[in-house]
Amino acid sequence: MAEAAAKTVLDKISQGHLECPICCCRFKDPKMLDCLHSFCLNCLEEMMNKKKSETEKITCPVCRSETQVPDKGLLNLSSSFVLSSLVDEVKQQETLLGKVSRPTATCDCGDDRKATWRCLDCSDNLCQKCREAHVRVKYTKNHQIISFEDWHKSVIPGPKADHVKPITRMCTNHTDQALCFYCDTCDTFICIVCVAIDHRSAEHSYKKIDDSVRSFRRHVDDALLQFEKCKLRVKSTINSIKHARNRLQNKLAQARSDISAKAEAEIAKIRNKAKLLTEKVDQIGQERDSEYKKALMHNCDQVKRADQIVTAVNDLMKQADDFELLELKAKVANNLEFQKELNLCEPAKLDMAFIGVKCQDVVGNKDLGEVRISEKWQLKEEFGEEGTDDEEFQFARGVTCFSNGDIVVCDFNLERVSLFSANGRYKLSIAQGSDSNQLESPAAVAVNCDDMLFVADQSKVKVFDTELQFVREFTPSVDDAEGPFEIDIDCIAVDKQRVAVADFDRNVISVHNLDGSLIASTSNIMVRFFIAMSNKEQLIFTNYVEKRLLCVDLRGNEVFNVMPLLKGKPAKPTGVLCDDDGSIYVAVHAESGEFGDGEVQHYDSNGAFIKTVRQGLDFPLGMAFTPVGDIVVAEKHSVKIFERM
Repeated sequence: MAEAAAKTVLDKISQGHLECPICCCRFKDPKMLDCLHSFCLNCLEEMMNKKKSETEKITCPVCRSETQVPDKGLLNLSSSFVLSSLVDEVKQQETLLGKVSRPTATCDCGDDRKATWRCLDCSDNLCQKCREAHVRVKYTKNHQIISFEDWHKSVIPGPKADHVKPITRMCTNHTDQALCFYCDTCDTFICIVCVAIDHRSAEHSYKKIDDSVRSFRRHVDDALLQFEKCKLRVKSTINSIKHARNRLQNKLAQARSDISAKAEAEIAKIRNKAKLLTEKVDQIGQERDSEYKKALMHNCDQVKRADQIVTAVNDLMKQADDFELLELKAKVANNLEFQKELNLCEPAKLDMAFIGVKCQDVVGNKDLGEVRISEKWQLKEEFGEEGTDDEEFQFARGVTCFSNGDIVVCDFNLERVSLFSANGRYKLSIAQGSDSNQLESPAAVAVNCDDMLFVADQSKVKVFDTELQFVREFTPSVDDAEGPFEIDIDCIAVDKQRVAVADFDRNVISVHNLDGSLIASTSNIMVRFFIAMSNKEQLIFTNYVEKRLLCVDLRGNEVFNVMPLLKGKPAKPTGVLCDDDGSIYVAVHAESGEFGDGEVQHYDSNGAFIKTVRQGLDFPLGMAFTPVGDIVVAEKHSVKIFERM
């Protein structure tokens, strides 16, 4: 059983790791390009010979990256010691398993002399005469040569050995001294004699080899961590582009529908103009879709390239020994520089996802309509004024919508939750009362996809139906809360299956299933005012006092932390809202707090400002989307509805 398993492993290693991608045979004298991919020296030479014109660069057949050919030719490319050792070890293990006859330790010169040395660079067995010739030849004099006995022990561990015996390399300048230091200034290995003679001045910075390796590994680990963060940002942008592209298609379909409806009303006399306008819309849509497609392809290629680099570097980190790591230090660092290019990914141009048509009556030679290539938000409806009556507000703080368009408004001062029709007609309300099913001090409201209304009511979350009839309640967990304060829920948000509540007195956010059972809980001292849940497993919230817009994942890890600006100055954010594409809408106030200085701003999923959606608001607080995509804003003494045009 053990022998069969060993054979299976050897077969997999041979096929998956030890075959040259060009000749599909086991590596022979493998050379490594700058992209960390390896090929047989002979395969690379044949590939270069097939090129008609001479070139100083060689293109990797795997990733198409270019590598500068050394002045002395392909032979001076870095040798892949890891692959050479693996090939040799597999051959030895196959010999032990009886797959091939055991080779005699003879020199590869063909004169049937006994091999007493092994060249690690060429993977050749050498007799004493060949060894002397090897160190005289210009191109091979610096190769690492060890005794055949030491090499044999290093690749085939004895029955009691726990690991492979390391190979001691000797200094090429002082052949009787082992290499034990690495000079960062000269980027080379040195022995103790080199330290005393050639590297003793203050300008030389050298460390023990294992210390240099540890430092280099830490640097690579940090770089790989940054790679992962960059990949996450790029993937987030890719998702935003996809959402924007889908939205563009929906808007294009709606635009065509509007054009067609208007054209049918005017029948034959406007058919030609309808066709011209449709072609104009399609042309803009195709151009923008082409830009989205190009951006997607670019970002996906960048992520693919990053994955290749990360895989190659990780493999190298796992398989290479200390000497090889430091010898390949420059190449690894050069590959990791790709992170800078990865950071320059194509952005998600969300504004391009909008296209619409404003149709008009055809008179004379006027066009059927005009194409709008950027979205605008205009006031669609407004209701309410300052007061205490049913259709009046003292402090309209929270707002949300049912699927039928009905609007729920939470008045913080009046301690009342009221229901209005889509056009602002009052229907009914629930307020503070002695009945446990009614409210005590409601602060925020949210509706999920099942049309269940969740109300943050002091220490409890209470759930109501579309007629404001009580359904159930639960008390959020406060295990991660800080301080001696009592529970006081200030803001609430929902998605399809979860509800998030925040208590900024206790600096805690908790996420629950719809029945109230706890999913996650985290402390964050920046929680203050409103919260939203994105479809990316993230929580977005505002801090009115510190003037910050923040995003964390469900474990509390910070994703971004930005300061909103209004006319170039720090602004105080209040309400926050997430769209299906991950983009974020935030209500902000000027530092002065004067009426008319508020506005709604649009940010992408990474916290980057896109544009101002609406200006001139008095005191915007909570926000919500209507079923048709309009934005409802609670504005202290009134409620305003803005439609996207």
